[in-house]
Amino acid sequence: MVRKAAKADSRILAEMAVQMWDSHTADDLEADFRESLKDERTAFFIKYTDGMPVGFAQCGLRYDYVEGTESSPVGYLEGIFVEETCRKHGYAKELLAACELWAKGRDCREFASDCELDNLVSLKFHMAMGFAEANRIICFKKTL
Repeated sequence: MVRKAAKADSRILAEMAVQMWDSHTADDLEADFRESLKDERTAFFIKYTDGMPVGFAQCGLRYDYVEGTESSPVGYLEGIFVEETCRKHGYAKELLAACELWAKGRDCREFASDCELDNLVSLKFHMAMGFAEANRIICFKKTL
């Protein structure tokens, strides 16, 4: 079962998300998610098996330019995670489908995402889910 997350699910989301975004703490993510769950331009979906949460996806609406797109707003996959022991069962595909349906319901004609250049697992997932690569960039910074 996949269901849309509610405000009360912020801790469940954070405990899964910290496994993916390990430069953050679960407490920091929970606070961020609590705020995001109030925003109608953002949605989270949780995948359950046997009553236990095993994955989640975060999506949103982007009104600024999204690489490779021609419309606005664009549905955007901000993050997707499935517990390692639960992978290879199509759960990420189910979560993505929920995000895409949510975006279509908000008049999106396009859906986009991104991943780090060295994240080959994510790249393979995106390609398997029908995404087409739009561009590759390297971002730079320097301290002033």
